[in-house]
Amino acid sequence: MKVGEPANISAARGATIEAKIPVTVDSGFHVNSNHPSEDYLIPLSLKWTSLAALEGGEVTYPPSKAEKYDFSDKLLSVFSGSFSLTARFKIATTAPPGPGVATGKLRYQACNSNTCFPPKIADVNVTYQVQ
Repeated sequence: MKVGEPANISAARGATIEAKIPVTVDSGFHVNSNHPSEDYLIPLSLKWTSLAALEGGEVTYPPSKAEKYDFSDKLLSVFSGSFSLTARFKIATTAPPGPGVATGKLRYQACNSNTCFPPKIADVNVTYQVQ
């Protein structure tokens, strides 16, 4: 799985901003959605480790797909191909002008049609400019 860099964001103090975080799952694989169908599956989860001058960071996940795989009797809630996560922030009213970076960790469990692999973590960086 690959996590791309969101477009740079520039806004004034107190503004609400959104960052689209591009994600691509390798061909032949899927990742569990943020609400997996089985208790034993690891959900896709983005947690912020440093927001710097940003507040919030609520993440919106795309609609998942329901697919059937050999290792489960149920339809599974998954993401595959390319999609984006949307993070919503507010620039703190006390933020100093200039650049900043919010950092996070995207935890995911990749699976193919037969097997799910141990979870991994990818770094996520959202760069911004306070006007």
